Amino acid sequence: MSYAQDHQRDHRPTWQLRKRLRVGSAGPAPRTAPEEQSRIAAHLAAWAPSLIVSAVALLALVSGGGMTWLPLLAVGPALAAAPSRPWGVLRIGFLAVALGAVLGAHGGASVREQSIVLSALVAVTLASSQASALRGRRERVLAAVRSVAEAAQHALLKPVPATVGEFQVAVRYSAAAAEARIGGDLYALIPTPYGVRLIVGDVRGKGLPAVGTAALVLGVFREAAYDEPDLLDVVGRIERSLARNLGPDDFVTAVVVGYPGAGRMEVVNCGHAPPLVVRDFEVTAVEPTRPAPPLGLRALTGETPSLQVLPFADGDQLLLYTDGVTEARNHSREFYPLMERVARHVSDEPSRTLAALHDELLAHVGGRLHDDAALLLLRKPAVVGSTSAPERRTSVAGPWIGTGGLGTAKKSMRCHCTPSGSMR
Repeated sequence: MSYAQDHQRDHRPTWQLRKRLRVGSAGPAPRTAPEEQSRIAAHLAAWAPSLIVSAVALLALVSGGGMTWLPLLAVGPALAAAPSRPWGVLRIGFLAVALGAVLGAHGGASVREQSIVLSALVAVTLASSQASALRGRRERVLAAVRSVAEAAQHALLKPVPATVGEFQVAVRYSAAAAEARIGGDLYALIPTPYGVRLIVGDVRGKGLPAVGTAALVLGVFREAAYDEPDLLDVVGRIERSLARNLGPDDFVTAVVVGYPGAGRMEVVNCGHAPPLVVRDFEVTAVEPTRPAPPLGLRALTGETPSLQVLPFADGDQLLLYTDGVTEARNHSREFYPLMERVARHVSDEPSRTLAALHDELLAHVGGRLHDDAALLLLRKPAVVGSTSAPERRTSVAGPWIGTGGLGTAKKSMRCHCTPSGSMR
């Protein structure tokens, strides 16, 4: 399963979290069901080599087969190399050699036969002990690498608080690589003198080069968002930085959003998936009025991005995401229907909405994402005493015009859902 996190939690390196738990907690934290299952499996793996050696010895003793069964004693130390440390492997090997000597003498085996079997047991024990030592060394290296990755994640994808300015915020991020903590998707949300500003983007490619490009974009955005009053100037600074540092085939799709106040939201879309606005449980895709190329490719096309202004009142929500969500396929090769599922799971708590979406996304793909996926949900809390929400509707709207209205052209197909989420 891909690594997933709610980025509103504490993301300090693992060793710091363990230290905090040891010092600050009055007792051990209760185990979850997966942790309890892992603990039981670890105990079974630790005891399995001893049980196997005892079973082989008992079988040789009962059957009276002499030296026939004794070579199977080598299975014990060989299996012990996986769960045990070198000294544990040596103990299992010593038990196997001792039982082999006793059973060989009891069965009347010749000295030559006993020497061959016992020598094989000693050789397997020593080799397994060495393998256990190498495994332990690699596990320590992997733990150190994970700690560095978690520290890098904390610096690159900083945890987002549950409340930023006037907004409730939730973030869910999943790296496609099984052991990864960060990938090519990026996001940031910061309060500035010009209001709350945020970015969600997707770097072309994967691996360390994609992480480096994501770090570059986020660094420029965090700096420009504080300095530039105009949101288009923020995007322009990112574009110029990428033009100097990226290769000819590299680019970044991104949506940059700002809330200058007065109930309006500014959106600049550079080749990214359209954000979704949830208003009165109606989910609408904010298609760009003038499509713009991804960041890093402006010099090839000459097209410049446009600024869209959306009305954003109390109770409205804005969902930004990457294509790892919408392009996730199930076993039937069907894409994940994000708009429909947002209408089904939307609530007044962004964290709960994203948790439901993320769990359903993993179920849709069978538990393993094949691309990085990021979800960022922004909600402006409704004023006290607001009326109950009407029925939920999902629609795909035409472009938002600069004055904040909706384009009149809408697709005729709509998905009507009741507030409980059932389709009708």
